[in-house]
Amino acid sequence: MNLKAVRIGIRRGWIEHAHLLKDPKEVIGTLFGTVVIFAALIVWVGDTEIEGTGVTATAYLTAGLLAFVVFGAGLITLPTALATDREDGTLLRLRGIPGGIPAYLVGRATTLLCQIAVQSVLIMATALIVGGAGAPRDWLTLTWVLVLGTVAVVPLGAAIGCLMPGPKAAAGILVFPTMALMATSGVLVPMAFLPEIVQTISQAFPLYWQGLGLRAAILPEAAAAAEVAGSWRLPQVAAVLAAWGLAGMLIAPSLIRRVTRRESGSRLVERRLAAAQR
Repeated sequence: MNLKAVRIGIRRGWIEHAHLLKDPKEVIGTLFGTVVIFAALIVWVGDTEIEGTGVTATAYLTAGLLAFVVFGAGLITLPTALATDREDGTLLRLRGIPGGIPAYLVGRATTLLCQIAVQSVLIMATALIVGGAGAPRDWLTLTWVLVLGTVAVVPLGAAIGCLMPGPKAAAGILVFPTMALMATSGVLVPMAFLPEIVQTISQAFPLYWQGLGLRAAILPEAAAAAEVAGSWRLPQVAAVLAAWGLAGMLIAPSLIRRVTRRESGSRLVERRLAAAQR
């Protein structure tokens, strides 16, 4: 990937993000899906202290929701967008443009990063204004965990998007396992409250480690006693997220090249006819 493709991709991604900010439906959807729902959760359970942690539900849910925003963007939003662009012929058209596919992927990643940044700010602001939560304890840890968590899931999301038969199928296939991981990865309730087998399985996925790192940045040091190992394990957080990111970067390019090579006008027509019949 050359620098020209990167520059083009970043510019396209920013333009798309700016366009989304001007779309009333997109803005309302983001505000409702992030601010309204989170504010309702805070009003419902915000002052409740989570047993064994010494922190309120607002503080715990803030870290969990930040983790899920990144995870959901990388493994639901991005694959669905890729499946949509493959179905409507966007990837097919880009194949004939020098640097088209790399620039497209950089653009998608840029838009996603911008959306994650906006939602993260909204979550923090909601926790502060509605829940009376304090500022994060460690801004540096908060930043690198969010960035590394994004790197861990974006390449994987791109690879998954290439395997999805279409956007509707992608949404249907991905939502359930993602919600299941959210429920079992310690982003809603401490992992210590879950069965040991669930703890073991969940630690194989990046959502748990990103949630752990964000809790280390937001919650007081004493709250680490309620974690699985009784500590924040930040070196392991960095190692696991980096390993997932590296695995995605190794897998995604070959899958994307394979999918784009198989694209053709006849396949595009077949998909459009099948979609019309549904």
